[in-house]
Amino acid sequence: MSGCCSGDSCAPAATNQRQSRILKAVLGINTVMFGVELTAGLLIGSVALLADSLDMLGDALTYGVSLAVVGASVRKRAGAALFKGLIMLAFDLFILGQTAYRAFLPELPAAMPMGAVAALALAANLVCFALLWRHRGEDLNMRSVWLCSRNDLFANTGVILAAGAVAATGTRWPDLLMGALIAGLFLRTAWAVLAEAAGQLRAPQPGET
Repeated sequence: MSGCCSGDSCAPAATNQRQSRILKAVLGINTVMFGVELTAGLLIGSVALLADSLDMLGDALTYGVSLAVVGASVRKRAGAALFKGLIMLAFDLFILGQTAYRAFLPELPAAMPMGAVAALALAANLVCFALLWRHRGEDLNMRSVWLCSRNDLFANTGVILAAGAVAATGTRWPDLLMGALIAGLFLRTAWAVLAEAAGQLRAPQPGET
């Protein structure tokens, strides 16, 4: 019958469809949460929350790139992973710059709203993490997406802890420290993604001489 598959010939197409559905879902979640955290971070005056919002944007951009190369060649997927690593690196540098800038400002973040928004972001990222779990070993592209989601859980938890520390100490330093720690965490992940993608790009591909 036309359009039917035998054996495993439909497996790659089915995998691509599943990956596309998952990436669209997490793309939507991260895009919405970027807007929520960015607005809250600016209103609250929290560098840690602002850093987390920019990470949400970075994730949304990388998920979009991942969605564009689902089912593409190994070289194209490696190129996409390289691009995503560069995006992550750029956001890391921006976060570090914001942390240094806000260290000289007297503004104190509002601890309770900061913790509430971070808790909402944690819940959203738990949904993304669960959606991506079964796909994390399928290819480099999906693994880099899963790594982003995993790191988000640590970052969200850290912002919640920072909010509690701001409330307890009455100073902005826990917020600034958490912003720097988030940047350090994603800097390491960005480096790992860049290194793995560069290795795949250097490796000979089937059919190449």
